[in-house]
Amino acid sequence: DGSRVGFATLNRHVHNLTGVHMALYTVTDWLGLVPILLCLAFAIFGIIQWVKRKSIFKVDRDIILLGVFYAFVIVVYVFFETVIINYRPILINGYLEASYPSSTTVLVMNVIPTAVIQIKNRIRNRTLKRFVKVALIAFIVFMVIGRFVSGVHWFTDIVGGALISASLVFMYSAFVC
Repeated sequence: DGSRVGFATLNRHVHNLTGVHMALYTVTDWLGLVPILLCLAFAIFGIIQWVKRKSIFKVDRDIILLGVFYAFVIVVYVFFETVIINYRPILINGYLEASYPSSTTVLVMNVIPTAVIQIKNRIRNRTLKRFVKVALIAFIVFMVIGRFVSGVHWFTDIVGGALISASLVFMYSAFVC
């Protein structure tokens, strides 16, 4: 709307440089299921431990903390969907949607790094561990850059999502490591 507050000029300039690439948006949207599947896998892992060990208190501490962490990330997501800071630069299916922070960026940058922490502690084979870590980090890079280049978010939505996620993951790792 021609706003001149905050980072509006920067956001408009970057958006004009990248344009809109709906195919890339669609790919990153569908690949957003990967972190959700990882969350589900860790939940199943925790449930299996709970059943086998016959007590929730015997489930690995880091898995319990991971569940608490994911619940907290959901609270952060709901907060930003309720308290709308910024709207997308384009309409999605004819609707104006909340854009700050990029929920895909937040999802990927919270789930994948915590998965890397889990892998570090659970996979013994060094070659497999290295391969999985590199693949997951490449996935983060692709998703964040893909979301940025797709043009469905403002630049500051991506940066904000990355900063919020980094602070949350550092908080998680302080409790687990």
